[in-house]
Amino acid sequence: MSALSGHLDFINVTPENAEQETFYCIKDIKSPGFKSKQRWFAKRYNEGLRIKILKIEDKMIGFIEYVPANKAWRPIEAPEFMFIHCLMVGSKKDREEGSGSLLIKEVEKEAKARNLKGLCVMSSKGPWMAAKQIFENNGFIEVDKKDRYKLLSKKWDSNTPDPKFINWTKNQNQYKGWHLVYADQCPWHEKSAFDLMNTALDYDIDLKLKKLETAQQAKNAPSGFGVFSLLLDGTLLEDHYISATRFKNILKKQLKK
Repeated sequence: MSALSGHLDFINVTPENAEQETFYCIKDIKSPGFKSKQRWFAKRYNEGLRIKILKIEDKMIGFIEYVPANKAWRPIEAPEFMFIHCLMVGSKKDREEGSGSLLIKEVEKEAKARNLKGLCVMSSKGPWMAAKQIFENNGFIEVDKKDRYKLLSKKWDSNTPDPKFINWTKNQNQYKGWHLVYADQCPWHEKSAFDLMNTALDYDIDLKLKKLETAQQAKNAPSGFGVFSLLLDGTLLEDHYISATRFKNILKKQLKK
């Protein structure tokens, strides 16, 4: 049961109000990352992708991003499920009082209204992804796992087949040399790609950039996160966005070999 008090609003972010409401995880509407996310979001909105921001007394508390799983930008197969891309609540106090659960329940109501068969989400103990406890507290169970990732699901009918991972390691060998494969699903990828490219130039490294343009490309990307993959000769080095400093350390380590 939520302990939150005050007037609660669930704001539906749309291409029309995105600059007014922001995307919660990035609020500077003039930043390149916001602009790249805004363009990406406008295209994906017609595919059913949605973002809700929870506000209490006009204060932004957290947000959730979700999409029909056939259009998810993650390596999953989940016909007729809704997939949660991102869930974030800003403060520990708000998390402890149940804000995350309120957002999940909103998505569950929408999935049922769309006659979908359940919800699914990826979780991890590593960076940039919610831990599984919040979902387990809301009736999700683990249905698949690979590397550091777990796939969790909540379905209304036990006869519905479980979602499953797509094997993201199968295509890694095709990436010879240095490669950064990324998408604008996360607004912080634009800055990371810019920083990594400039760092690569400083080290005289030929870093090839590939921006994913469709959900299907992301489903077949060479990492579990799907929308960010740094590879060297078929080996995945990072599966989430990194800073220039982190990339310099990776380069120094690799150049010593």
